[in-house]
Amino acid sequence: MRDNCTDYRDLFLHDRPMMDTRAPVEFLKGAFPGVINLPLMTDIERQKVGTCYKQQGQQAAIELGHQLVSGHTKNERIEAWAAFAKANPEGYLYCFRGGLRSQIVQQWLKSEAGIDYPRVVGGYKAMRTFLLQTTDEAVQACDFVLVGGMTGTGKTEVISQLSNSLDLEAHANHRGSSFGKRATGQPEQIDFENALAIDLLKRRAAGQQQFVLEDEARLIGRCSLPLPLYQAMQHHPLVWLEDSVANRVERILQAYVVELCAEFVAAQGAEAGFTAFAARLRESLANITRRLGGERYQRLAAIMDQALQEQQADGQVDTHRGWIEALLVEYYDPMYVFQRESKSGRIEFAGEQQAVVEYLRKRSGG
Repeated sequence: MRDNCTDYRDLFLHDRPMMDTRAPVEFLKGAFPGVINLPLMTDIERQKVGTCYKQQGQQAAIELGHQLVSGHTKNERIEAWAAFAKANPEGYLYCFRGGLRSQIVQQWLKSEAGIDYPRVVGGYKAMRTFLLQTTDEAVQACDFVLVGGMTGTGKTEVISQLSNSLDLEAHANHRGSSFGKRATGQPEQIDFENALAIDLLKRRAAGQQQFVLEDEARLIGRCSLPLPLYQAMQHHPLVWLEDSVANRVERILQAYVVELCAEFVAAQGAEAGFTAFAARLRESLANITRRLGGERYQRLAAIMDQALQEQQADGQVDTHRGWIEALLVEYYDPMYVFQRESKSGRIEFAGEQQAVVEYLRKRSGG
């Protein structure tokens, strides 16, 4: 039999298959990429056992658990665990702390299915702690440079062209602005942090010690950057990306109108998808009403409504440029002018996209 595992680095570095035996409600609050949830107990069963433990102690809780998970229910779960173990002979199982639940699953697999299958010592909690430490260590040990610039200059395009970039918005599945929410939703906060830590772990293991990332606010949609990373980003050097208003309008039009509409249509079908897309666009504008001011919001909302009607009628998106340009020039640009002034001492290079990409490649020696 393979030994139980305490090498968390190896688990994540090599994407070892793992079976999470926690209850579904625990799994949904936070998990690791690619892990399969095959619980020992359902949410209701876990709740009953937990109540029993508080009122009558551990032994009574264990006995109740065995009563709840018995007979056909027990056999079905063992079959699922055995199928996973056979399909993933190099994998592991775990529960929250690597204690009772994972030991029971391990014992039942052995006694009922004849399978010796190792568990992760310390369970989810120990692995989660390891990943949080992984991010902290990377922040302290690595060299970071940020790509800043006004909305629509193509910061994500720059990131995508560099082998040493860390795409925070991709991990958050969000484009980062008030209009950046995607059709497919965002990961849970813990899932976001876990995936980001694993990405850092793998990059550093491959020898990477310098990272280029976009200059972000603390929140990317609903995903919050790990505090040590965000705090460090307030001091890292900046490269400032520049582009014309016309080019920025086209880039925003493509991403937040054409591509976002296509995402909704792909997910929900033509009619429902367009309706959901239009609602999302209107909602995004409404969310910044107070900062825009009532008169400006009404003016931009009217242009947006007209643009959506034309887009729905014949697929034309030209009118969208009206509210996009006004939003850039009247709302976003003044904020970014202030930001640039406040960060001017950290800006080590400024230029348009190709010049910025070339500078960052030379900076990293690539």
